[in-house]
Amino acid sequence: KEEIEKMVQEAEKYKSEDEEHKKKVEAKNALENYAYNMRNTVKDEKIGDKLAEADKKKIEDAIDQAIQWLDNNQLAEADEFEDKMKELESVCNPIIAKMYQGAGG
Repeated sequence: KEEIEKMVQEAEKYKSEDEEHKKKVEAKNALENYAYNMRNTVKDEKIGDKLAEADKKKIEDAIDQAIQWLDNNQLAEADEFEDKMKELESVCNPIIAKMYQGAGG
């Protein structure tokens, strides 16, 4: 009976470790995907040409910094990846939104 309880405790311990790992991988992938998608968006002529050079450079610099950070912090925690994502979004989203508002009217 004690052995079964021990196995159950170990299973629960590993389950929470697995969940943490999954969360970390998902946060890392989300940041990577966002950075590369944003890079492609800016390089797309239809979109990139509508951006002011200063805004385009601001986004490209933020993307480069995020990718550099990712390369150097592969083992970061989920919340660190999430913070970096928010940081990158806070640079990119207002610029892209402004561009779409300008294009839409």
